[in-house]
Amino acid sequence: KTVTVYAITSLTGFGADPGLLARWIRGHWGIENRLHWVRDVTYDEDRSAVRTGSGPQVMAAFRNLAITALRLSGATNIAAALRHHARDTLRPLATYKIT
Repeated sequence: KTVTVYAITSLTGFGADPGLLARWIRGHWGIENRLHWVRDVTYDEDRSAVRTGSGPQVMAAFRNLAITALRLSGATNIAAALRHHARDTLRPLATYKIT
């Protein structure tokens, strides 16, 4: 089966190497799968009740901070890591090296 993908780029026709474009597209989906999907599904961000002022940006920053800290600590499944941390109030402090 052949799939056609359209992408917009500032590269010239000569600079738009198919291998380079494929790596960029795969990289984009890597970001989509590792960050945006986690924020959309695990944190259910779209149903957040925080909607005024700088609240949404602050909450997004907190979510990104938590995701990054968990990934840096070796977590591969953010939902499982959040449940693990929720079971013991000292675990988040240890993750952030506060204890």
